[in-house]
Amino acid sequence: MKRVFFFLIAALAVETTGLIFILSGRYPAWLAPYEVGCLCGLTGGVGGLVYCLRGIYLNACVRNTWAADWLPWYFIRPIVSLVCGSLSYLLLKAGLLVLDSAPRPEGNYLGFYVLAFIAGLNVDKFVTKIEEVAQTTWGIEKSRASTRDDKAG
Repeated sequence: MKRVFFFLIAALAVETTGLIFILSGRYPAWLAPYEVGCLCGLTGGVGGLVYCLRGIYLNACVRNTWAADWLPWYFIRPIVSLVCGSLSYLLLKAGLLVLDSAPRPEGNYLGFYVLAFIAGLNVDKFVTKIEEVAQTTWGIEKSRASTRDDKAG
């Protein structure tokens, strides 16, 4: 459990450093067009790390049900959360997901960041929503993984 905790704290430090780096504006010029997408990915990653840290607290301290079988989940979930945060940005930019309010001309993307955090925090529901969008838009059936009734974390 200790190595999982330290891995999650290290990942949180890396992602927070990335957020600070981008928000400070001290990044290479080629990154400028991808600024919001990168921030969404990192914000989703932070959401996933918060969820994983909460999982350690609940499973090790509150429920006393810590199991080594879940170790891969704790290492993979933050990566999946980064991807889902980035995907939320792409879906919003493509118009496949719509927020009640559009970003203001001055570049306020708070809604994008909040959705990215939620996507990283709750990957399972986000993927289910994406599959619903895909089914409605293109007629793609939901995956077998989303129809299972397993509870993670």
